[in-house]
Amino acid sequence: MLIVSAASSWEIATKVRLGKLPIGADLVSDFSGQIEREGFELLAISAEHGIRAGLLPGPHKDPFDRMLIAQSQAEHTPIISNEAVFESYGVRRVW
Repeated sequence: MLIVSAASSWEIATKVRLGKLPIGADLVSDFSGQIEREGFELLAISAEHGIRAGLLPGPHKDPFDRMLIAQSQAEHTPIISNEAVFESYGVRRVW
């Protein structure tokens, strides 16, 4: 089973709004539907995830990455990403 964080929808929508990801507009308009059609499971952001993300140590400041790291830690799931910095937070990174 593949899990997609709600933080991904937040990041994609933000990039669409800023004009940095115009091809993402269709995805944003039906994010949950697309996730379901692909057979993925959506992972909501919980209070535990938020607190964990807010308390993460280190200089990495990207709020989306911090949330993904916190969710990966809390849910004991790997992250699919090319961001090598994730490994310094003790999460398993695939890619």
